[in-house]
Formats: sequence, C-alpha cells, structure tokens
Amino acid sequence: MRAVVFVGPGSWSVVEVPDPVAVSGHVLLRPIATGVCGTDLHLLAGKFMARYPLIPGHEIVGEVVSVGDGVTTLVPGDFVAADNTVLCGHCEFCRRDQPLFCTNFYSLGVNGPGGFAELVAVASEKCFLLMGLDPMVAVMTEPLACAIHGADRLALRPGSDVLVFGAGPTGLMLSQLLLHGGAARITVAAPTDQKLALARSFGVDETVRLDRTDLASAVPLLRDIAPRGFDAVIEATGSVDVLALTPELTLAGGTILVYGMADDTARVPFSPYDIFSRELTIKGSFAQTHCFDRALMALRSGRVRTEGIVTDHVPLERFGDALAAVASSASVKAAVTLN
Repeated sequence: MRAVVFVGPGSWSVVEVPDPVAVSGHVLLRPIATGVCGTDLHLLAGKFMARYPLIPGHEIVGEVVSVGDGVTTLVPGDFVAADNTVLCGHCEFCRRDQPLFCTNFYSLGVNGPGGFAELVAVASEKCFLLMGLDPMVAVMTEPLACAIHGADRLALRPGSDVLVFGAGPTGLMLSQLLLHGGAARITVAAPTDQKLALARSFGVDETVRLDRTDLASAVPLLRDIAPRGFDAVIEATGSVDVLALTPELTLAGGTILVYGMADDTARVPFSPYDIFSRELTIKGSFAQTHCFDRALMALRSGRVRTEGIVTDHVPLERFGDALAAVASSASVKAAVTLN
C-alpha cells in the first residue's frame, strides 16, 4: 500500500509499505479522511512522541475493509471514526483510573502506524460507527474529543466569563463547547480575520484581533471587555508569548487552561507571587481518552458545528500541501482524503 512515512526529523516521503493485517480483535480500515493538525508538525520535527519510521495521521475516519477473528460488532462496509489511543490497562496510572498517563501509551499516528495510508489496522473496540454522519464532519471527532477532555479539565462554573486565545480548530470547538456548557460570555482572540469571522458564526460573543508582532497591544482591548479579568482564560495556540499574557487577564480566583502544545523546552515567565496572592489556578489538558462517544453525539446533534473548519482536502500524494496548509494562516484545517 501507499503511505506517508516520516523517516527522520524534517524528512518524509510517500512510499510503498507492507499492508497491515487485521489480527484478532482488530479491523482493517481504508481511511476516507484523516485530519492533519499541529501535532503532525511536531512529530515531523522530532518532538512529542515521534518514533521513526512513522506513518502519521491520528484523526482517522474510514471504511471497514476486513475484520479479524473475534470481531462481531463490525462488518466490511461499515463507516467508523477511529479512536487512536491504545491503553495498557495494567500500569500504575491505568490502575489508578488515570489512563491518559498510561506508561505504555500507544497512539495510532503518533508512536504507531496511523491513517495517512491506504490501509490502517485498528482495534475493533476503538471504532465508532458514524451512523450516517458525513465523513467530512466525522473527521473532526478526534479533535473534538480532545476539546471535550479540555472542557472536562476546565470544569467551568455556570455563568463564567471566558477568554479563548486561538481560533484554529481546537479554539473554535472549545469555544462552542463552553458556549453550550454554561459560559455567560465567550471572547475569542486570534490574529486571522477569517477565523474570527468563523468564531462569530458559531455564536462567540466577542472577538479581538491579535497582532502577532505586538501581542501586548490586545491587552487593553481585552480589558475593555472584562476590566477585572476573565473567570477562565484558555491558551489554545501553543505560543509561550500568548501564555505569558494570561495571568494579567485572569480574574482573581480564576483559572488558566494550557491547551495549546508548546515545545517541551519552552519556558514562561510567570510571577509566583501573582499566582499565590490572587489564588490563580493553572491547569493542563493533554490529548483525550474515552471521549469519542460524546464527541460523535455533539457532531450528530449539530450542537458543535464544523462547517468552514476543514478548508483543505488533499490527496495522499500531495501530503506536502497539507503540511503547508496547517502552517498557513489562510487555512483553518486540512484533511488527507482517499477516493
């Protein structure tokens, strides 16, 4: 089969590789659409959990081609969204009901073969039937599942005033979740007019345009909206410069959610006294487990909307265009598609 293979930091190609096999309890999928996200750029750069050679692609929607022994819940021709996370169930963290920190954490497209290929093997228990959902909507299931985990971590109080930095796919979906989850007002700050317009179309109350060359210039505009600060401030860009602004924009007793993925060597200059004296809470949100069912329900119901988010549909052979789209402010999200 043909597949994208990351062969080393900054190096990839589309090549012929052996077909995967649907072993017992697994199914073989033909990916219809696999989303491309910033994590793929980190993996290509040798960051995060990269192991080479790697077939990337962790946001997988596909058609069941064949099933392995013991699979009774799926048949060839079924359309599914694949949960990429594989948990051991027996390490210290799994036994403590903290599976996200599984010491044997395995993720399709991250440290195991993923969906930027003509075929991918997935455990049947990790496949969720689309039940008529458009595959180009369902391709947002994994990102939305991550956003749902982020909302779980934030544990927003009803009536809260929320600021979201970032209007990429994650920022747009988190904003919608919080809009329907009790926030009294949602403000989104981002540098791209197109994405801010999309945020407004999804029901966001206020938008503020960031100047990438002068981020601090947005602070007075945000203070005009919430003079005493926001109850919750979410950093969904991965920018340490943006994260550095969050404490001064957070109301005393409020919460900062670190959602965007920064480089593991990055550092942010917080004031410990500010966090101490105003009792600020800083939380992180990493990936997801066990959130796919809720994500699919939100997509099926239309409670979380996706129109306008997937802006680029790219065939496997033009994977470089998908990477360029992810890095471009003119695109919102790219998906690799197979005919």
